[in-house]
Amino acid sequence: MSASHVSVVPPGEPKHHQSFWLWVMCLTGLDYFSTLGYQPSIAFDSAGRLAPLATIVLVLVTLLGAYPVYAFVSKCSHEGQGSIGMLANLFGGWWAKLLILTLLGFAATDFVITKTLSAADAAKHMIENTLWPFPVDDAAHGWNLQQLGVTAFLLILLGGMFLRSVREVISMAVVIVGIYLLLNVIVIGSGVLYLVEHPAVLQDWWAKVQAGDWVLAESPIEVVPGGGWLMLFSVVFLIFPKLALGLSGFETGVAVMPLIRGDATDDPKNPAGRIRNTRKLLLTAALIMSTGLMGSSFVVSTLIPPDALVYFDEDGKPVKPDSWPEGKPKPKARAHERALAYLAHGEPLAAGVGPEGEKLNPMFGEWFGTIYDISTVVILWFAGASAMAGLLNLVPKYLPRYGMAPEWARAVRPLVMLLTGVNLLVTLIFKADVSAQGDAYATGVLVLITSAAVATVIEKYRTKQGSFGGKLSLPFVFIAVLFVYTTAAIVIEKPVGLLISSCFIATILLTSFISRIARSRELRFAGFKAVDFESKLLWDTIRDLELTILVPHRPGRRTLAEKEQSIRREHRIPRDLMVVFVEVELTDASEFVPEQVIHVREEQGRYILRITKAASISHTLAALALEMAKVGRAPEIHFGWTDESILSGTLGFLLFGEGNVPWMVRALIRKAEPNPSKRPLIIIAGA
Repeated sequence: MSASHVSVVPPGEPKHHQSFWLWVMCLTGLDYFSTLGYQPSIAFDSAGRLAPLATIVLVLVTLLGAYPVYAFVSKCSHEGQGSIGMLANLFGGWWAKLLILTLLGFAATDFVITKTLSAADAAKHMIENTLWPFPVDDAAHGWNLQQLGVTAFLLILLGGMFLRSVREVISMAVVIVGIYLLLNVIVIGSGVLYLVEHPAVLQDWWAKVQAGDWVLAESPIEVVPGGGWLMLFSVVFLIFPKLALGLSGFETGVAVMPLIRGDATDDPKNPAGRIRNTRKLLLTAALIMSTGLMGSSFVVSTLIPPDALVYFDEDGKPVKPDSWPEGKPKPKARAHERALAYLAHGEPLAAGVGPEGEKLNPMFGEWFGTIYDISTVVILWFAGASAMAGLLNLVPKYLPRYGMAPEWARAVRPLVMLLTGVNLLVTLIFKADVSAQGDAYATGVLVLITSAAVATVIEKYRTKQGSFGGKLSLPFVFIAVLFVYTTAAIVIEKPVGLLISSCFIATILLTSFISRIARSRELRFAGFKAVDFESKLLWDTIRDLELTILVPHRPGRRTLAEKEQSIRREHRIPRDLMVVFVEVELTDASEFVPEQVIHVREEQGRYILRITKAASISHTLAALALEMAKVGRAPEIHFGWTDESILSGTLGFLLFGEGNVPWMVRALIRKAEPNPSKRPLIIIAGA
């Protein structure tokens, strides 16, 4: 039978403003597309002249791996929970909560570093522009105070913008993304057209690739002259995980699903229209970004001088930025972290590419470059908006629900101010350095995509029928293995990313459990639901009794007759007073506010009230007694004596939903009901 509600369940989360999927794509595109501001130079920094080949692998992984996974994720978590929501639904208990909190740590790394890295690169474009009025202050110990100050200012400004409505943010995103993509079409398109008209440039690049002249600061394997295709493929496959920033838009794409308008006929439990439009968003964004990454990697790797992209030591060997000797001045690498802006400014092309002073496009120069810089600065600054939207949608779905954050964490304004403070702290720690934050960003992105791939494999296995092999979806198993490899490769290559993520995870775990303990004495009541109509009628009958005697009972220890005889003797309950036995069935003690189900039956003149789907015996009994007190006289709850120690009782209460039951029920009732005359009585007797 269908269940009927006994009491009103508190209202759910507020509805989001919803928009056309293409406009919401622009919100996610602020993060995804803005990586063109730094991805081409990071790709060359990581892969050298092999960047175009590594980008081809990245594009294949994007379209054939990440997109199918997140198309499935959008179906399973249409409220924006993403891969974390899928895993939360697949598993329960404290171990599942630890897994979810850990993934939230990686998500926080992803979204927070999105904001700080993008703002830092925006500052880089500003202070490197020829019209910037102040000389760049490369101070001692690696501190660039202008870079730090401008980055902090942009982050504060972004937080202020998000105190306004989401509708305004989406409207601005459409304009910002439209202008930025148009300018990139001009810059990248001019470069691609130049390569088509001058095939010798591509031939020269390919000859250097075949000769092993890769401009790599660190090669994953020893380069053997004449190693052929096998060696080349091996190096590219080992290098492509370093380009993982190009996958950054997928988790954000599903995180903002509540903002996407579906069909008017959508079922809230399975909004087919919203799911379909989300898949359009993901595919369109992936195709746009794949085209941009492919074009930019070829243009940057072939047309920009290598010494403008990476640093070379005195022996002419490329050196990673973080490996440059401290205290030794770096040479000027004008295209570093701003490769496309370098071309837009009409700066010198690589040696052997056309006559000296030639530009890819006659309009390129100081003014066009400045327009491109302004557009890049704006989208990089605003890229944090999509990350902020993701966090504002993700955090309230888990931490407050698990009791692991204060209730104010559901409100937008306090959460925006808290996250802005975290952004400023991260910026200070990283000294607003773009390259230094890239590793942490890539780690967060890859862990989330890997978790989505694994969750997809598990969910497909659960929903299929047949043998073990028949239930496995082999294409998705292959995708999951690929992302596990990619994540492991980047963690081994750049363990600092995992270290930074671990700091976020440790912070979330510590604050979450402190909050859970602090909130353990909240009533945590989401309403009761009767399992059937008969239970509803009996429930109403019990509440209308002149005086209700509630007696908690654990089945299996004693029969009801023995329990009743003992309780009447020890508590001196008259025979004419009805005793209602309450059986509480715990399910997942890690849940904070479950909606419990009431089953009521009558046996041999006794009422047995069984409550299932409970997370805590004490909270369930307190909520039950308070609900009954709303109708008539406050009931009495009679307990037997317990010999458990204070320590074991407290741990049992916090972790397993049982322990110190009489004392905790009394404490919960006293806190929830300020009027003593309306409080249910707690009576303990026996020896």
